[in-house]
Amino acid sequence: MAGDITRLLKEWKAGNAKAGEEIIERTYPELRRVAHAHLRRERRGHTLQTTAVLHDAYLRLLRKGPGSIEDRDAFFRLMAVEIRHRLIDHARRRLASKRGGGIAHENCDVAALAARIESGTDIESMLVRLDQALDDLARSFPRAARVVHLRFLAGMTTEETAKELDLSIGTIKRDWTFARAWLAAAIEDEPVSGNP
Repeated sequence: MAGDITRLLKEWKAGNAKAGEEIIERTYPELRRVAHAHLRRERRGHTLQTTAVLHDAYLRLLRKGPGSIEDRDAFFRLMAVEIRHRLIDHARRRLASKRGGGIAHENCDVAALAARIESGTDIESMLVRLDQALDDLARSFPRAARVVHLRFLAGMTTEETAKELDLSIGTIKRDWTFARAWLAAAIEDEPVSGNP
């Protein structure tokens, strides 16, 4: 299966539009599970449906084309990020429709953030703040941001992330620890210093 997706990606890059359609057909069940898992973490009463989130992510991919996606793993990582972006865009629109769309800033540490995400409390606000913090991290510390994307968003293990980025496991662990602390501080609106 992995080899088939990689082969289809190459065919799609070579101009075979049918290969892109076949990729969607073959990856749909697994990516539907990924989208459903993301939505389970959302607040109760969320208006988005798994199918809508996944279809929107696929449409965006089809419009952009395969780009530099080289293999099945890279494809799944990209789709996980696209699904996340769909949820964040939805949260931003919903917050903007509320009185002024202002986002209240509340102090929280990583454990409190995790607890709030698990409980679904104000998840849309937290997603928007986390997305902004991830963008800021990527500008300041691109390698650490890449580690977050692979570990948190794509669900890779430390070992898989180290292999993907061609770095030592120790470096990945340091970057992961640094990035989590940096993101927690950014969400709390505290100044952050240091390097991974």
